[in-house]
Amino acid sequence: MKLQGAVVLKGQFRISHLRNGQILSEEVFDNTITNTGKKKTAGLINEQASGGFKWIGLGSSATTAVAGDTALAAAITAAGLARAAATCSKATTTVAGDTAQLVHTFTATATQAVKEAGIFDSSTSGVMLARQTFTAKNMEANDTLAVTYKVKVS
Repeated sequence: MKLQGAVVLKGQFRISHLRNGQILSEEVFDNTITNTGKKKTAGLINEQASGGFKWIGLGSSATTAVAGDTALAAAITAAGLARAAATCSKATTTVAGDTAQLVHTFTATATQAVKEAGIFDSSTSGVMLARQTFTAKNMEANDTLAVTYKVKVS
């Protein structure tokens, strides 16, 4: 039975890998919303939790994302690819302002394979709202990885 008026979170990542201004790859994919992310979101609704999800983290593991994840499987903490604050806004998918949007462009300072991304409520540790793995982005120094994350509330 589906509850009328139920709130659903649906997230989507867009990952664009660029080298010397040329797009090497671009992927758009749905992600896994975590159980702890759902719990924190419920707390945000009635102020039983504070601090929104505004940090994007990258990792090097291809381990499949599952709802029980609480962190990236292998977080990257160096090479210009450490967790970073996103530019946050609201976008429109179905009704005005129904989609939270986070955007950040990472610039690699060394060679690193990026295979996962997650959204967090803190610059270190904290609650992870969402995680997903993707085809490896083999970054070289000065490559950029543009990450856009959207979560639609419906």
